[in-house]
Amino acid sequence: MPADDPESQRNAPPGRSSPASIQQQFAIALELPFVLVTSVIVGGAFGYLLDRWLHTKPFGMLILGALGFFAGVREIVKRTGKGSDGGKSGSAR
Repeated sequence: MPADDPESQRNAPPGRSSPASIQQQFAIALELPFVLVTSVIVGGAFGYLLDRWLHTKPFGMLILGALGFFAGVREIVKRTGKGSDGGKSGSAR
């Protein structure tokens, strides 16, 4: 594919991104709100079920909802490349 060719990107005028890069950034921007909302909903749902089981309303839902929020924020930071690894993706584990 010509858009993935590093030689053609090197010859592009400065300040202009390739169309594939713009589409990829747009897709990530549309995906990020869903990541955050989904993580809060999943955490809150698990907390709600735990509350019903242990009869501890509403502590489990609040705690696991907050953990879901922090997990969602962490995932957003990771996906945008502003993590502690300097923006490198695919860290070795």
